[in-house]
Amino acid sequence: MDSTPSLTPQIAFEDFLKVDIRAGTILSAEKVEKSKKLLKLIVDFGELGTRQILAGIGHTFEDPSALVNYQATFVVNLAPRQMMGLESHGMILAMQKKDGNVQLTGSFNSQVENGTQIG
Repeated sequence: MDSTPSLTPQIAFEDFLKVDIRAGTILSAEKVEKSKKLLKLIVDFGELGTRQILAGIGHTFEDPSALVNYQATFVVNLAPRQMMGLESHGMILAMQKKDGNVQLTGSFNSQVENGTQIG
């Protein structure tokens, strides 16, 4: 039995299989008015279409336009969520570094087709 402490409750493998993670390319990125952290991303998921995704990464990306054309990984099957009067249709996957800044998951060795399932 593994005695490594877990930061979050364990889930069954079947629960993990319910998470739909896809590659998408950020078409536009802008700060959300009256928010220090939120960015509004429009993301291309190929055959799945484009989606608006709100991401709390604005404190790391002072110039959101730097994210345009970046291909990253996203959870695409979350229920829509209202934030700051806007609706988000997914979640970008990112890692928070010790300094509080965020590093996005993605930057694939070669571009993959938007909408490609990860995992």
